[in-house]
Amino acid sequence: MDKKTFGIGVLSITGMLLLIACLLPAKPADAAFAVKDRDYQVITVPSVGGGDTVYVVDNRTGLMAVLAFDNRARVLRPKQVRAVADAFQ
Repeated sequence: MDKKTFGIGVLSITGMLLLIACLLPAKPADAAFAVKDRDYQVITVPSVGGGDTVYVVDNRTGLMAVLAFDNRARVLRPKQVRAVADAFQ
């Protein structure tokens, strides 16, 4: 086997691997995650009307802030700040 045939073989195998990788379905991006620390918790979830909603919980004071991210305007707007206990009434 000469160098030319070996090179063609390696490139063919590489091309087949790349073709298979392109045909495999990709996992969609998932925006729902939570970060928990001693004082704060941050939770993001997709919003019903489009965009994302960010919940910030202050564990020391017991307050929860709801922020909405508008994808069109690319702005994070505060919606409400209330006690966490109000969510469970």
